[in-house]
Amino acid sequence: MSYHLIHSEDWTGSQIPNEPGTYVLFFHLAEPLTISPGRLGTHRLDSGWYAYVGSARGPGGLAARVARHLRPAAEKRCHWHVDHLTARAHVERIAWAVGDDRQECRWARRLLGLPGSSVPIPRFGASDCTCPAHLIRLPSAAAAYQALTTAPPGSDPG
Repeated sequence: MSYHLIHSEDWTGSQIPNEPGTYVLFFHLAEPLTISPGRLGTHRLDSGWYAYVGSARGPGGLAARVARHLRPAAEKRCHWHVDHLTARAHVERIAWAVGDDRQECRWARRLLGLPGSSVPIPRFGASDCTCPAHLIRLPSAAAAYQALTTAPPGSDPG
């Protein structure tokens, strides 16, 4: 599996393919942020790095899903938990891999297995699986990207 990473400022819409796959949105919060993602209630996110892991299987694949996440809040309805975050926080980096395999939960567990990682909002982005969450607070974005790119595809961390 081939992984890719870009800074959101470099995104033009053509780098990410319109194929199915798995993606990670990286956020850096300079200050704490309070969000209310639907039925999950109101939560405070401390400053620091966060990663949201998602999958894109519908029409337009990865390109369409990432484009939706990067649209301004005024141009989209809050449908998914992550919409409540993207409406108020800037996506700094995007990582993705093309493939039909369902890797979303594996990637979330891999990131959560990093020393210093934690679940800031239980069940965030994980209403259709048994994962603790698909939003993970990270020790750093670099550590997270290294964890995704060095582990064998499809493997789960220790």
